[in-house]
Amino acid sequence: MFYSKRLKKFKNLNHCFFSRRGGYSSGLYKSLNCGKGSRDKRKNISKNLEYVSKKMYVKKKRLILMHQTHSNKVVEINEKNLDKNINSDAMITRYKKVALGVLTADCVPILVYDKRNKIIGCIHAGWRGALSGIIKKTIVKIKRKNSRYDIFASIGPCISIKSYEVDLNFYKKFLVKSKKNEKYFKIKNKNKKIFNLREYVNDKLLELNVKVDHINRDTYREKKNFFSYRRSSKLKQNDYGRCISTISMI
Repeated sequence: MFYSKRLKKFKNLNHCFFSRRGGYSSGLYKSLNCGKGSRDKRKNISKNLEYVSKKMYVKKKRLILMHQTHSNKVVEINEKNLDKNINSDAMITRYKKVALGVLTADCVPILVYDKRNKIIGCIHAGWRGALSGIIKKTIVKIKRKNSRYDIFASIGPCISIKSYEVDLNFYKKFLVKSKKNEKYFKIKNKNKKIFNLREYVNDKLLELNVKVDHINRDTYREKKNFFSYRRSSKLKQNDYGRCISTISMI
């Protein structure tokens, strides 16, 4: 389990970037796999989510997860959708005793808190969502609640630049968006680049005047601590687990 030094200072918050340790799954999913979209046994995922709920001091049905699709859709959790299926890649809420959760396996989990207006949020920022504006849409949605705000964000474990090799088509997608995006890439060889997703996400938050800190861990290289889609693909495994990151207000 990993914690933001900055978010830890707020006594009315609980949060955690959970590792893959401490759960009930086995094999490819050992051990705290929280991905309902994986092929893990349903009973194991349920027990893992129960474990997370207890650590977050909320009822299991108040641990709210998203069906994530690498989109830029943001949903506010309220009394109308508290018990509904959420299709989005970010959530915000003013509710207390509700934990918002984001699932990742190389993508960037971001936990957000507006100190002034008592709003929490979580963001699933893969390259597609980040490029299509999921971060900006989430922060703007929070800012629209009040013209005065004080927003903090913690960027969790994700794939690092050392591990994120991409092809030239990927690289061109970012340059089409902005020539300035070239700074997030380095040359690997004639046909490959390496991409700094963490820095890209960090800069998007800073542009929005959000105060940022990091859990600077590489999900690809730290096999004992994290699930990794890319590592599983390289090993030709037929599936992979997902880590969970959560935030709640007491």
